[in-house]
Amino acid sequence: MQWLCGRLGVARSGFYAWRRRQKAPGRRQAANTVLTAEIQAVYEAHRGFYGSPRLHQELREAGWCIGRHRVARLMRKAGLQARTRRPFRPCKSASRGAHGVADTLLRQEFRPPVPNRCWAGDITYIRTAAGWRYLAVWIDLFSRRVVGWKLDERMDAALVIEALNRALGNRQVKAEQLLIHTDQGSQYRATDYRELLKKHQIRCSMSDKGCCWDNAVVESFFSTLKLELALDDNRKELINPKQLQRDLAFWIEGYYNRERRHSTIDYEQQFTVAHTLTKKGISSLSTKPGEPHTYRINH
Repeated sequence: MQWLCGRLGVARSGFYAWRRRQKAPGRRQAANTVLTAEIQAVYEAHRGFYGSPRLHQELREAGWCIGRHRVARLMRKAGLQARTRRPFRPCKSASRGAHGVADTLLRQEFRPPVPNRCWAGDITYIRTAAGWRYLAVWIDLFSRRVVGWKLDERMDAALVIEALNRALGNRQVKAEQLLIHTDQGSQYRATDYRELLKKHQIRCSMSDKGCCWDNAVVESFFSTLKLELALDDNRKELINPKQLQRDLAFWIEGYYNRERRHSTIDYEQQFTVAHTLTKKGISSLSTKPGEPHTYRINH
């Protein structure tokens, strides 16, 4: 053994100390083993979409006293890596002069001080076994909550109007204090849509043409949704429209709006943010008096 240690350039005492540690790991190593198992469980519970920041928050809330860098180190050692989406490449061309275009009032101020002051909306395409389906959403920029959404086979003004009516019906909103931001799509320039905003005295804001950053919150939401529900347009197996409706309801209502942690609100859950507001006496700005986390949509 002395000859072998000499050849390897290590001390014999160091070799025996290492062998003892393999048989009886120290407290740190034992704790790392338990933590790794806990990290693995949380990672799998969120289907591999949580990285070290969100996993760190989950563990701290569960009572673990642990730093984020330690979580990242244990994840690397265990071969755990959050699934990521492909980067978005925006169009750089711009044009002006279209009928019904509103000024950009939001100016990328994505952190309003209270709920129901700034909503952002957009439409995305989803390929199904029965053809394309179109999803319109409205997101409260304060909490990142999806306050209204609608899936349909037609992409017209009625789609965004129905989603907006659902949002207004499920939230206690002072419409005259609400700013709604979208892109310059024809649905948002339609007469029926603009008359609805005028009826409720809602202010309208639109992105500059070709500037995706003006509506980055909704763009990011759609990217996350398609990644976590495996709705990429190039996938081999296409989903049935009815199953898509069920999956969207479960993911938006049951997971994104209630459980998923959001980096913009310090990795808090929207459910937790709503309760915090209630304790501070701002429940009137939430969904329903006494039930800030209640959210219901009739499909």
